[in-house]
Amino acid sequence: MKTVLLINGPNLNLLGQREPEIYGRATLIEIENMVAEKAARKGIQVKSFQSNHEGAIIDFVQAEHGAADGIIINPGALTHYGYALRDSLTGVRLPIIEVHISNVHKREEWRRQTIMAEVCTGIICGLGAEGYLLALDYLANH
Repeated sequence: MKTVLLINGPNLNLLGQREPEIYGRATLIEIENMVAEKAARKGIQVKSFQSNHEGAIIDFVQAEHGAADGIIINPGALTHYGYALRDSLTGVRLPIIEVHISNVHKREEWRRQTIMAEVCTGIICGLGAEGYLLALDYLANH
């Protein structure tokens, strides 16, 4: 059975409450459940993790990557400055899909820069919570 790590970074625990006009009304738990349900139908196990602390995310990646077949990550603001997280993702040698709920290219200039892009297989942005499902589809098929 394939295993996918579903990782969410800072402030994503506030989904559904924080700026719903930008991030939608789905909560993180609802998104995690949506991904887990679709994954189960495909015979994939999902291990979900969220933290507001870069080091905790790195610890999770390092502890779990050996048993994983891919990663879906929404690094939140770490997208722009999380060099330690970027380095940890470089070391895992797994397919990684970076997901952003909003279209970062339609927002502030600083949000358009991702230091994660070079170490990710692909990026999905602007499709809301559905972006996580599309990332799962990719990992299920590759």
